Amino acid sequence: MTNETLLRCRQELHTHLTTELLPFWTARTADYVNGGFITHFDQHGRDSGEDEKSLIAQTRSIYTYSSAHRAGYGGETEDQPSLADLARHGVDYLLTRMWDNEHGGFYWMTNRKGEVLNDQKIVYGQSFAIYCLSEYTLATGDLRGVEYAEKVFDLLQKYASDTCYGGYFEMFDRAWTLKGPGAAGGNRKTLDAHMHLMEAFTSLYECTRQPIHRRKLLEVISLLVGRIMHPVYGTGVPQFWADWRVAPQIKFDIIWGWDRFTEDGVKREAEDNTSYGHNAEFAWLLLHALDVLEIPYETYFNKLQKALSHAADHGVDWEFGGVFVEGAHSGHVYDREKEFWQQAEVLIGFLDAYRIFGDEKYWKAYENVHRFVLDKMVNHEVGEWWPLMTRQGVPIWTHMSHSWKINYHTVRSMVQSIRRLDRLIET
Repeated sequence: MTNETLLRCRQELHTHLTTELLPFWTARTADYVNGGFITHFDQHGRDSGEDEKSLIAQTRSIYTYSSAHRAGYGGETEDQPSLADLARHGVDYLLTRMWDNEHGGFYWMTNRKGEVLNDQKIVYGQSFAIYCLSEYTLATGDLRGVEYAEKVFDLLQKYASDTCYGGYFEMFDRAWTLKGPGAAGGNRKTLDAHMHLMEAFTSLYECTRQPIHRRKLLEVISLLVGRIMHPVYGTGVPQFWADWRVAPQIKFDIIWGWDRFTEDGVKREAEDNTSYGHNAEFAWLLLHALDVLEIPYETYFNKLQKALSHAADHGVDWEFGGVFVEGAHSGHVYDREKEFWQQAEVLIGFLDAYRIFGDEKYWKAYENVHRFVLDKMVNHEVGEWWPLMTRQGVPIWTHMSHSWKINYHTVRSMVQSIRRLDRLIET
């Protein structure tokens, strides 16, 4: 690896971000009639007409515009609003149409007009509200963001925190009554929600520097490394019972971003599967948290190395490029398709791994996925990424966006990867 190689990779990402990816979103997503964002687009980038605005898509869009603005992208032009203006537009909708003035917290779903379709309180969605609103205040100085981020944080401590076994329950009705067992999800806890609580509490603490936010962030980190990551392999375990015994991975009534289930709603290899994308995402999010907390990386070197090494050693497809979806903790690959968000997260994770550990295998893994993304996964005709591809790189799903496939992973990957390449170039 040479500086020339680093500069070439950086230029390719920067060109994609600034001439394809961000323009795709800034040109079409703001709903100036009803507020908030339109988030469903077909393979040609046309509004596909779904009558919904999900908490996940709205908050992730706010995060995207806020973080990209904070990183120095997207000033106002004659044709497009600034990223800060787009973020503010999203926050206006989130606070006026999705906030529950009676019980607190954000509704799970509205229609395009802002009428509530699903009033449940799902911790996964609340975590993204904390994340995006904290980032919004950090990016713009608008204190409405952190005000509501703190409100949601306080609600989670009051209603969702499990004072017996630790962590957070995840599925509640509108009035914050815990939902029932099974597919309702009231008796389970997940890697996904707790990992996103880590990123949310990181941004909240960065914004407020309040001791309570630091303490709760440290608690979630301790839970992730001590309970949720596999004790031997250091890989993420997807689902648990309330007492942190491993549970078979099932489909919840309220789901996010997971479409490939069997008819009975139970995941294949339900008690032995791990996501290469989640493992890399966990590692780089933990590193970022440690930066904000000012804690040395060495504190968690073993945990970080296991998660990142597993993704590089078992998840990378050295024949066709890219990273697989998931496999066994011990290494066997179960799902050899290529999904957009795993590619996005491992790009950041492998750059962090190379920067910290200096092992060339991580740079080779990064270059492999970098080429697959830019050569096959980006739909260059419109600027966004294909959602799911065959192992060889042929699109299976062709929509550019829906509630679970939004700008958060792709834009964040480009912004954060460029930042890491800059650090490598400077050293």
